[in-house]
Amino acid sequence: MNLFKKRLLSPAVALLLYSSAMANDLTYSIEKQSLKDAIETISKKSNTPYIANSSFLDGKTSNAIKNIKGTKNALDKVLENSGLEAVIEDGAIIIKKKVVVGSGTVLEEVNINEGIYLPSGTTEGSGSYTTGSTNTATKLDLSLRDTPQSVKVLTEKYLEDANITSYQDMLKNITGVTVNRIDERVYPKARGFDVDYYLLDGMPTYAMANTRDYSANDPDMIMFDRVEIVKGANGLMTGSGNPGVGINMIRKHANSKEFTGNINISAGSWDDYSIKTDISTPLNDNGSIRARFVAKHQDSKSFLDFYEKTNDILYGVFDMDLTDTTYLSFGASYENIDRDGVRWAGIPSTYNDGSRTKFSRSTNVSGDWSDWDTKTKTYYTDLKQFVYKDISLNLFYSHRDMTTKSALAAYVGSVDKSSNLAADYSLSTFVGDVEEKEDNINFYVSIPFELANLKHEVVAGYIYNKYNLKKNNQKSDYKYTYAPGSGFDMFCQMGFLPCTQLDFNNINIANPNLSPTDKFRIFEREQSAKFLASKLSLMEELKIIAGVRVSDWEEKNTNGTDYKREFTDEVTPYIGVVYDIDDNHSIYTSYTNIFEPRTELDRDAKTLNPAEGDNYEAGIKGEYFDGKLNASLAFFRVEKDGVASDNDAPRLPDGSIPSKLVEGVVSKGVEFEMDGAITDNWALSFGISHFDAKEENGEKYKAESSRTTANLWSKYIFDRFELGAGLNYRSKIEETFMGNHVGQGGYTIVNTMFKYNIDKNMNLQLNIDNIFDKKYYEGIAQSNINYGEPRNFTLAMKYTF
Repeated sequence: MNLFKKRLLSPAVALLLYSSAMANDLTYSIEKQSLKDAIETISKKSNTPYIANSSFLDGKTSNAIKNIKGTKNALDKVLENSGLEAVIEDGAIIIKKKVVVGSGTVLEEVNINEGIYLPSGTTEGSGSYTTGSTNTATKLDLSLRDTPQSVKVLTEKYLEDANITSYQDMLKNITGVTVNRIDERVYPKARGFDVDYYLLDGMPTYAMANTRDYSANDPDMIMFDRVEIVKGANGLMTGSGNPGVGINMIRKHANSKEFTGNINISAGSWDDYSIKTDISTPLNDNGSIRARFVAKHQDSKSFLDFYEKTNDILYGVFDMDLTDTTYLSFGASYENIDRDGVRWAGIPSTYNDGSRTKFSRSTNVSGDWSDWDTKTKTYYTDLKQFVYKDISLNLFYSHRDMTTKSALAAYVGSVDKSSNLAADYSLSTFVGDVEEKEDNINFYVSIPFELANLKHEVVAGYIYNKYNLKKNNQKSDYKYTYAPGSGFDMFCQMGFLPCTQLDFNNINIANPNLSPTDKFRIFEREQSAKFLASKLSLMEELKIIAGVRVSDWEEKNTNGTDYKREFTDEVTPYIGVVYDIDDNHSIYTSYTNIFEPRTELDRDAKTLNPAEGDNYEAGIKGEYFDGKLNASLAFFRVEKDGVASDNDAPRLPDGSIPSKLVEGVVSKGVEFEMDGAITDNWALSFGISHFDAKEENGEKYKAESSRTTANLWSKYIFDRFELGAGLNYRSKIEETFMGNHVGQGGYTIVNTMFKYNIDKNMNLQLNIDNIFDKKYYEGIAQSNINYGEPRNFTLAMKYTF
């Protein structure tokens, strides 16, 4: 090189070396924002140009970072879980596709979703037990640390590892939730309050809640990417509802630009066989239009006598990047659950001398003719339009149809201890048809903006929900003898009473061959609301999350206890404060109020007044190991008028138990959650909760809810093997019905998982649940009990292509 060239290049080389040194010394703090803005911020501060395909960055959100030293380190943090990586070459930052190679020769994953809009918080393909952001609480796209309520996320990987395949199984793994199984239905409670609504893709649904005793729905989890769980009141997004928990199940999308998929075949206890597939494919050359198809068929029996079940699921979705700023999605699903030999209301808990019955867990007060079948059809569309930078317009619509057909038998009463015959109450047989329809509309605008060098966001929108139920049924009651030869038996023999005999030594109730009546009961609920939510940064460490909802609500019932109730302009405020005390920890507090119209009838057959109250929460949250592990400690207090059964009052004309509004219910407690990865090979999901709920007079409220619950699941990976183990703990429950007290002490269920990765495409997974075969009640209802599942296993083989 001649002297001239050396003199010309030396200053440039020196400048590059100086810039590199300076870049390594720079410290970066960036709030969560669009990925493009975050990279531009780093580029400007480091005085280093960047090169990236704009389609890589569109619609993606960066991770928040604080006091990260070094340009490369900062880039690595903001790009984490984005499927992208940054390299610094020849004085420029280059953003390119990331290849992640697993341990040893077991796994090699290639991210194939660059250049498409990927919904925030997606967990598929991350392999993580946590996620970077959620929006269930406020519609704002917030990290778990910036959400001023206790939040837990059940990711796709966690659901797969723990073999959680259904909605009802999923409920058992939410800290603070007591399932309360009645039969095919569950009546979950959280913080002492009924879970009376759910969310699908952030939209409230009442067709899955059992508040009206009709639904035995149990959606399969194969359709969902994750479940976001917000503890406490969620009135800003759902309007009316109990302040226990908001459970948001978020569907999978067509996120792949390449043809990919998997087939999973499994076999398990009680002849449980299933086959499922999940296939994604592009529909055009550049992958801007993509499709995904999910299907499953399952045949199974049960630990219960007579019981058989088949389940068929079809789910399809089309995702389209119509332009660089327009995203459109269409989806539809169909699920058909056929159950035969089903239980209704469980089995008697006591003998006629007051002692506890000792039936086998397989005992089923039913007949092989009984059934409880549900068919669910859903379709939805989702449109997102970016109008300027990250400002977006969002429109979502969904429609849901569910039909339920049932033919059932139940015995409520005691059993003669010496003969094992039905002793002192009645058998009910029932047939019914139920049709449920639900429509949801949600329109909102999201406006992120920067002011005074701080990031803010405002979301404003409109929500509409309409739920319609149509039911017809026929019910018969038959009195049973105390025992052969008793005085009561004589009246039956003489024909004064309609009697038959139920022998618990050999149960198989005869089919009464009832048919539904032609008289329909129609119930309809309609609510709409305008809402506003905002995240305002007063300083880099201090944020206020505030919002308000103004709701209109109407409910009516015909062909029965006719009524119409209406409330307008009900205001639900929400406010939370989050303060970052250091790089890893934040403290927070939040408040919202509660408004819950009631439809239950009191002892005078009059509709109860609305239940109202306040929800307070405060706590501390932490992010560790570069955000791979999230933890939170929450303290809560709920003040609310509650609803309870009025067991001392006579039954209403329709046979139902009247209710009463319990004034001054207070529920207070503490919850701790920790989810994510401790090391690259060690994943953890842990939660523990304790609360105390009492009525104004000091009596325990909702004693059928466990006051202390804990869930633990941990997985360790070494070479080709993955080992997982977990436990579910529930403290004691009890119920008193018509003078009969039934209770159960605390219990712990232990579950395990063993996985062997044959190669990067195929693995074998064995799950054993209740490995120590604990015998326990999963629910108590009207002094009847329902046993939980004995020890069982599932062996699955999964092939990925």
